[in-house]
Amino acid sequence: MKHNPAFEALCEAARKNVTEISIADVKQQIDDGTLPLLLDVREESEWHKHHLPKAQYLGRGVLERDIETQVTDKSTPMILYCGGGYRSALAAESLQKMGYTAVLSMAGGFRGWLDANYPVVTE
Repeated sequence: MKHNPAFEALCEAARKNVTEISIADVKQQIDDGTLPLLLDVREESEWHKHHLPKAQYLGRGVLERDIETQVTDKSTPMILYCGGGYRSALAAESLQKMGYTAVLSMAGGFRGWLDANYPVVTE
């Protein structure tokens, strides 16, 4: 998916400030039971269509508003993902600015997960 240049520049700048994790590493953590909190930050309609196993939903639009209610310990390890890795990088950077210290963004996002033929949950 092609995004607008200013959005892509914003995301690339965010990526420099966050740590990314590969799709394969996330899958391995699911398989071996070591997965930390996995947050889907896509739109609610995307979540309801399908999402990663073990994921919880906290959309990008309300993330900063609601995160402290859902995750009170700011050292909680968490992985964020979106459709392609852009919104999750922005979200991870935002959470870091809020004091969260163990936030990762899944590089490649949900589309990469699908491309790898990994399982999804359908509602």
